[in-house]
Parts: sequence; C-alpha cells; structure tokens
Amino acid sequence: MIRQGLSNFLRLDGPQRLARELLLSMDPERAHAATLTALKLGAVPAQAEPDPPSLAVTLAGLELPNPVGMAAGFDKNAEVPRQLCTIGFGFAEVGTITPQPQPGNPKPRIFRLEDDEGVINRYGFNSEGHDAALKRLEAPRHGATIGVNIGANKLSEDFVADYVLGVKRFAPVADYLTVNISSPNTPGLRDLQTDEALRRLLGEVLAERSRAVTRVPLFLKLAPDLDRNELDAIAAVVASVDLDGLIMSNTTLSRETVKGHRHAHEAGGLSGAPLFNLATQRLAQLRQRVGDTMPIIGVGGVHSPASAVAKLAAGANAIQLYTALVYRGMELMTTIKQGLDVAAREAGANSVTALTGTAVEDWAEGKAQI
Repeated sequence: MIRQGLSNFLRLDGPQRLARELLLSMDPERAHAATLTALKLGAVPAQAEPDPPSLAVTLAGLELPNPVGMAAGFDKNAEVPRQLCTIGFGFAEVGTITPQPQPGNPKPRIFRLEDDEGVINRYGFNSEGHDAALKRLEAPRHGATIGVNIGANKLSEDFVADYVLGVKRFAPVADYLTVNISSPNTPGLRDLQTDEALRRLLGEVLAERSRAVTRVPLFLKLAPDLDRNELDAIAAVVASVDLDGLIMSNTTLSRETVKGHRHAHEAGGLSGAPLFNLATQRLAQLRQRVGDTMPIIGVGGVHSPASAVAKLAAGANAIQLYTALVYRGMELMTTIKQGLDVAAREAGANSVTALTGTAVEDWAEGKAQI
C-alpha cells in the first residue's frame, strides 16, 4: 500500500492533480525525502521500452541512451542514481558531496515560488560526506551512467584541497566528476571562478585525476551570474587545461524574474523556470567562447520539451533538470524525451545531436527567450 501510494506521488498516473497537490502541500524537504524513499522502494516503475536511437548521444566519451539527466542537488548522498537511470534518465549526477559530513544551513532553507514554478534554496552543501556516498557508489551500477558532483566543506581551510580529495576518492567509481564552484550558499566558493584561483584549482584537480587508474571525464560547473568579461577569463583558463566539459549553470542570486513574490527576499539561489532565459543566454555565450567541440551540459530552468530543445539550440550537448519535477512530476522527463525525438524528426535528422548549436547567436545576444 505504501509503495503504491508513493508510486502515485512520483508518476502521477492515477489522480494526477490530487497527487501533485499532496506533494506540494508538504514541507519541501519532507516531500523531497518522500520522493527519495519512493525511488528506493522501487515504487516508480522501470522504463518499459528502450529509448529510440535518435536520442542516443556521446558526451565526453560517455555513451548515453538519451541526453536528459538528473541534475545534482536531487540525490545529494548517492542514494538512488541507479533507480533514476532505470526509470528513464540518460544519466544521473549525485551530490554535491563534501569530504566531511555537514548539516548545511539552518531550516527553513528552501522556498517554493509556485506561481512561477521556481524554488529558492540555501541548503549550503548539506552532505553525509565522502565515506557514506562512496560506500553506496561502490555497488554494481547495472548500466547506469553516474556523475559525482564534488564540493568543499564550509569551514575548510583550503577549498582546493577538498576538491582534490573528491577527485581522489570518487575517480575509481564515477563515470564523470563535476567540480562545483558555483553554489551561492557556501561563502567564498564562487571566488574560485576567478582567473588565478581557477588556474590553481583546475591544475591541482587535473593532476590528481591523472594519477587515477582510469581517466574519468572532469566537468566544471559555473554560475549564471558571470558577466562577459568573467566568461572570457574562464574560457581562456579552460583552453589551457585538459578539461573534458562544462556545466552551465547553477542557481542565480538575481531576483529580476520574481520581483514581488513573497519569498523573493529570501537568501539563496533561484532555480526553475524563472532561471531559464538567463541560464540559457549564459550557456550560449559560453559556447561562443569555448568553440564547438567542448561538451556542455545545459541546466537551469528546463521545464518543457520546448525549453529542452531551446537549451540544445543554445549550445548544450545534453541537459539536466530538477526543479521542474517538483511541479510537473517525474513524467516530465518522459515528455521531454518524446519532444526531443519529435524535434529531431521535424528537423529532418536521425539524431537529436543535430539540434545542438542551431541558435547560439540568437540566445547569446538576447534575441531568443521562452
């Protein structure tokens, strides 16, 4: 009975409106915990049919059945990455994981902006730490592609050393690693995006990566609040090192798109639909600076098939989502995949990869929006 009820929460294939309202009536963190429990119990059924060949993509050497991934932040402690891939995600990114366990910021720390389908959070890298996550990730993955998003402890004396340790611990078990220096909720973390700090960070984490038995792809996750000059500087650093890919973007400190909302004054990062245009413009501007061959995962505000297509058109090779699932349920992932398949066929292409980069200039110059 519990399993059936939790399945309805996640798939919403019964009384959809009632199930959605029930989850949204719960405290956000309790609703999140219920969702994780449902996945652990197997309450969400596995995808019945394989994805169509048109959705297959290669990302930094990783062969994915589809380009739709679960973003970091949903599965902070690596509890359900295999289940996420089983239900249809092309890949799942766990974390952010810090070396030592830490509780994160005091509650309440997450606020729904229901009318805008947005969320403001100031979690602050709440994490069970490396040891707990590593133990879970050492289990068989049954074909799932799992990325590990690594971070630094809030009170660490050396953030860079924390990232180096993350690479050392998780390189043996991750399909890819993400260096997350873009969260707004750890004081001083975003300073690692500046020129000299970024050079030191990437130099040390890549040196540690080179000592691993197998070469795991390394991604860098950036903030959407960077300006053009900052993007120029980051692109120059990226061009000088052996980085495998980029992720644009994390949450934003801006409140321009949610002015007047009762939670707009809350500290933290804004995600969801209100972030989409800003994150996608920064994605396109980043694509202009790093060229056509650097893999980029586009994340930030994906909430529909049209927004997924737009993210690819702005230069993404794959996408991630999370916040929209709060409002539209897990079936959104399936709807987006169906939309991408249709969009590829309407473009006369055999693969969704043909959609990537078709509107970079329009998005970069602010001529496109959703």
